Amino acid sequence: MGQLQRRLAEFAAARGWGPYHTPKNLAVALSVEASELVEIFQWLTPEQSAKVMEEPESAHRVADEVADVLAYLLQFCEVLGVDALDALAAKIERNELRFPVPGTPTPNCHSSE
Repeated sequence: MGQLQRRLAEFAAARGWGPYHTPKNLAVALSVEASELVEIFQWLTPEQSAKVMEEPESAHRVADEVADVLAYLLQFCEVLGVDALDALAAKIERNELRFPVPGTPTPNCHSSE
């Protein structure tokens, strides 16, 4: 992931885009690209959406938008010094506590409760 972030940073620097890659601008660009991914699925039924990767044209569009979303997310993380994998691991841990598997005791519950 670090190698991809460096490659993206070098790509932007070579084109003089650095001044435009502020946290605000990157967050907005990330939102726009995520919306473009949503647009592909906008009017599809759940069944159609599950098969979107079976058609080469739609599969290509999905892959391109996923790449755009990931690129802007990685650039956003680079600018703000966020380790995306660490952030994700921490979030998963918090969610495991917030949303325990049904039927398992929670850490603050006693077996008699």
